[in-house]
Amino acid sequence: MAKKSHSIISRLSCWLHRYCCHMKLNMAEDDDYMSDSFINVQEDIRPGLPMLRQIREARRKEEKQQEANLKNRQKSLKEEEQERRDVGLKNALGCENKGFALLQKMGYKSGQALGKSGDGIVEPIPLNVKTGKSGLGHEALLKRKAEEKLESYRRKIHMKNQAEEKAAEQFRMRLKSKQDEMKLEGDLRRSQRACQQLDTQKNIQVPREAWYWLRLEETEEEEEEEKEQDEDEYTSEDLSVLEKLQILTSYLREEHLYCIWCGTAYEDKEDLSSNCPGPTSADHD
Repeated sequence: MAKKSHSIISRLSCWLHRYCCHMKLNMAEDDDYMSDSFINVQEDIRPGLPMLRQIREARRKEEKQQEANLKNRQKSLKEEEQERRDVGLKNALGCENKGFALLQKMGYKSGQALGKSGDGIVEPIPLNVKTGKSGLGHEALLKRKAEEKLESYRRKIHMKNQAEEKAAEQFRMRLKSKQDEMKLEGDLRRSQRACQQLDTQKNIQVPREAWYWLRLEETEEEEEEEKEQDEDEYTSEDLSVLEKLQILTSYLREEHLYCIWCGTAYEDKEDLSSNCPGPTSADHD
């Protein structure tokens, strides 16, 4: 019994030895899965990377599914009719068409215009197939409403632009009027200063009008005297800046032969009239 078991063990060991040799030969041909190149591989554990891979895989599968659906999708009846109609309209009529055959018998040639004088249409009347459920004229109604809406929008834009231009013009006018008013006030102050100097040179102690000179510090007695003046007699506040300037420049020209815009006191009236351009600022521009 012992000899029998020993022979069985020896046979098994021999078979295992042969099997191991065979496996070594196969592993030599293929990659060695017990080598360092497979054992020491470190898994990439960067955060978010598995999720990105899953998303990419899902998108790839979805795209493949969509392509497969497009290939396998059956065309609807309307699409098939449309394709057949397009193919038929692209092909020219041949002799098998009865209408075309009748035209040829009457002398018509392909590509020729209709009519006795040849001034008719060349291409057939286009075919417009109505596929929607709306009634006749609905598309024209929608087109007209779209045009009206566009016209209303353009009108609003035009009115808005006009309002902006008007506001800008009014602003420029206000600015110009303000600048003109400031210029008039400056000319009036220069005239008052010149009038005061020239009157003082002639030993005139009191101006013809209180506003002919620059305003001096008034005393309480002078203020009381002004309050007691007759109400019918106009004061300087009744005159505008332009009126004051015109009156004062006329006084300077007549009494002192002086022009504030020329900055010159002339010898006589003839010298003033011949050498001074005029009594206004516009004459000196």
